[in-house]
Amino acid sequence: MLTRISDRTAHIGIVGLGYVGLPLTLLFAEERFRITGLDIDKGKVWMLNNGESYIHRIEPAHIQAAQAVGFHATTDFSEVANLDAILICVPTPLHADHTPDMSYVVSTIEAVAPHLHPGQLVILESTTYPGTTEEVIVETIERHGNRVMRSGSAENPAGVALDGVMVAFSPEREDPGNTTTARRDIPKVVGGVDPTASAAACALYTSIFTRAVSVSTPAAAEMTKLLENIYRSVNIALVNELKQLCIQMGVDVWEVIDAASTKPFGFHAFYPGPGVGGHCIPVDPFYLSWKAKQYNFETKFIELAGEVNEAMPAYIIATLERELQQRGKEIVDSKILVLGVAYKRDVDDLRESPALTIIKMLRWAGSLVAYNDPFFPTVGSGRKYDLKMHRTPVEDLGSYDCVLILTDHSEYDYPTIIAEAQLVIDTRNATRKATGGEKRANVVRC
Repeated sequence: MLTRISDRTAHIGIVGLGYVGLPLTLLFAEERFRITGLDIDKGKVWMLNNGESYIHRIEPAHIQAAQAVGFHATTDFSEVANLDAILICVPTPLHADHTPDMSYVVSTIEAVAPHLHPGQLVILESTTYPGTTEEVIVETIERHGNRVMRSGSAENPAGVALDGVMVAFSPEREDPGNTTTARRDIPKVVGGVDPTASAAACALYTSIFTRAVSVSTPAAAEMTKLLENIYRSVNIALVNELKQLCIQMGVDVWEVIDAASTKPFGFHAFYPGPGVGGHCIPVDPFYLSWKAKQYNFETKFIELAGEVNEAMPAYIIATLERELQQRGKEIVDSKILVLGVAYKRDVDDLRESPALTIIKMLRWAGSLVAYNDPFFPTVGSGRKYDLKMHRTPVEDLGSYDCVLILTDHSEYDYPTIIAEAQLVIDTRNATRKATGGEKRANVVRC
């Protein structure tokens, strides 16, 4: 395995060709590895095999360059038998009751396991609760008749790795929209079921990343990813709560954060918004809370942060309703233009976006809602939304009772928006630069 990785003859399989799997595929292709992409979405497979891309930041030329070194996509999981390493990058969402939805991971390893053979390396990258690699991946592989390499077991007390499948966990650390840190410069945390698996996984990842960080177990790697995102969730909840207090006190929370950021130690800036989005921050804390209950442990701090962040859309709606009433209008039948539905600036990613929840709530309240987002000509249906909307141009702004900024895309002309709109509710501090920090009668930052 180490030799094949070193001389670039290892054949790599990526299962799940979304926001994590496809960029990872391209990194391997840049190092001239032969890649097979596996996905159950026939549309994605067709597009990739025709040199097309469905992710905004990935150009068709990138796909075509990967094809030139042997990349192809397929829905046929029997091809797993021909691979040296299989990296699983499938979603791990939540059920409506905030319990983990492991269906994608379970169905994937069930599809992969029958085709595995000794000497292959299987790595789970999907963010999940500590214990998943052992309890789901290893258990399924062994149930299908394959041995998983272990050291120090009752069968193998001397700690010599047995011939079998190597298994590891290495959490994805994708940051869509990040233009300052190269993807390959983000260290990869690796936890193998045994040292052989860790060594193989580290060798594989250091062929495309500048550094791999090995931890003692898959559970330690799984917990590392959760810590990273819970840290963000808790701090975002803190500033979201402080924002509400600052508004009541007549203090500009953005000014406060900027001032606090001048401290050269002990402070890292986080910024408030209309809620949290993306696959990680709204989801990961609940994975750990769910697992903690199996140990009769209540994660009060983590769950409170989740409650604060999930309450932000309702706070935005209440603010909008109050501002309309102060202008002699009601939220019912008011025309609202939402700017931005992506979960963060300048990305084509709707996963867990609070904008979708806010639009749904506005509709329930009887508002007439239109939206604009440069990355989404339409917004259809998903796991938690059913909007079926088409993009509206950013024009004739004076005809709307309110322009609601939910995603601060850099393409928007904020001075014009301020000049033409009757009322602007700015949840991202997008208008501050345009106003020079001065208060405008028609602009409410919340």
